[in-house]
Amino acid sequence: MKMSEELEVEFAKQITREYESSFLYRQLAIEVELRDLPGMASWLRAQSAEELTHADRLIKHLTDRDNHPVIGDISIPSIKVEEVADVFEIALEAERAVSEGIRNLYIQAEAEHDLDSRPTIDWFISEQVEEEATVSEILGRLRLVHGDGSGLLRIDAELSAA
Repeated sequence: MKMSEELEVEFAKQITREYESSFLYRQLAIEVELRDLPGMASWLRAQSAEELTHADRLIKHLTDRDNHPVIGDISIPSIKVEEVADVFEIALEAERAVSEGIRNLYIQAEAEHDLDSRPTIDWFISEQVEEEATVSEILGRLRLVHGDGSGLLRIDAELSAA
C-alpha cells in the first residue's frame, strides 16, 4: 500500500539524516585517526557504514510500497575537536538528532494511521535507544579517564575489538 506524499517526505528527510550521520561519523573517524587511535577510528568507520545500511533500509521500505525515495541535500556541520571526548560528544548529539527524526516519523505515521510503516519505524526506535546508549557509555568512559594516555589507549583497544 502506497504511503501518502506527506509521509514519503518525512521518510526522505530521515534518509537524508542517515546519510548525513554516515558522513559525520566518517569525519569523526578522521579526527581520531589523526590522533593515532586506530581502534576508535575503526569503530567510527563501522558506525558510518551502519548509517548507510539504515538509509538503505528506509529506501527499501519506500520502494517496496511504490513510493519514490529521494536523498535530500547533505549538510555536515563543521566540527572542532580539542579532545577525544569531543568526538563522542558530537556523535551523541548526532544520534539524538537521528532519534528525534525517527520519533517525528513515528508521529506522522501514527497521525495518518499508516500501519504498514510501524514495523520499520519500531525497529529504528529500538536501534536508536541502543545507539545512544552505546555512544553515551563510550563518552562516559572517556570523561572518566580525562585524556589520560593509558586510559585512552585502553578504550581504543576495546573499541578495535568491538
